[in-house]
Amino acid sequence: MRFDVMTLFPDLVSTVLGESIIGRAQKSGAMELHVFNIRDYAGNKHNRVDDTPYGGGKGMLMMAPPVYDCYQAVLEKQKACGFDGRRHVIYMSPTGKVLTQQRAAELAAEYDNLILLCGHYEGIDCRVIDEIVDEEISIGDYVLTGGEIPACILTDCVARLTPGVLADDECFEVESLSPENGGLLEYPQYTRPYEYHGVKVPDVLISGHHANVDAWRHQAAVERTEQKRPDLLKNHEKEMTPHGEKQ
Repeated sequence: MRFDVMTLFPDLVSTVLGESIIGRAQKSGAMELHVFNIRDYAGNKHNRVDDTPYGGGKGMLMMAPPVYDCYQAVLEKQKACGFDGRRHVIYMSPTGKVLTQQRAAELAAEYDNLILLCGHYEGIDCRVIDEIVDEEISIGDYVLTGGEIPACILTDCVARLTPGVLADDECFEVESLSPENGGLLEYPQYTRPYEYHGVKVPDVLISGHHANVDAWRHQAAVERTEQKRPDLLKNHEKEMTPHGEKQ
């Protein structure tokens, strides 16, 4: 999977995504990250990328030409590298649909390349959004100062579903919110010591009986979801047949 991020703050993106698992995945070649500075395509002496919005109002708006020219540079670099995969352009925006684990899984499965556009100030001239963007995605119903942090979150969320990024696919197949887990929250987990502050590890987990362990984990996941996110449990129940199997 290849990620191309268009931003006014490339160091922010590179620093956040250069650490831990995502950083190691880039070094191993399991994923690619390319960060483009929109300001490099301003086309004026002062590298200005914003202006006042028509019709008045507070704040500044990112202009269309630098964004479009940056996008063209992304495509040119891809062509120079011989990349010709399935691409999808996403604008990180509070007006988009809220990111879910299900959507992240779909993006990881359907595309070879995500081009992420990060806005700033009061946003971006809508003409360039309408021309180059395929989808708008939000990370929640709140507003941030820019799209860089959301772009890092989306990259992390999708990249970890790419083969080779995590040690084993099972790492994400049974975790909270995963489609394979029926959208439930993950069951509680324990490690050494066996007893901590008077609380012992459930006996079933050290019984060695795998079927009983699986049954306990599923029931614990249902109970945890019912307690913390009952809305998810309703969605889970809708997907199940009367016999308890996914439709």
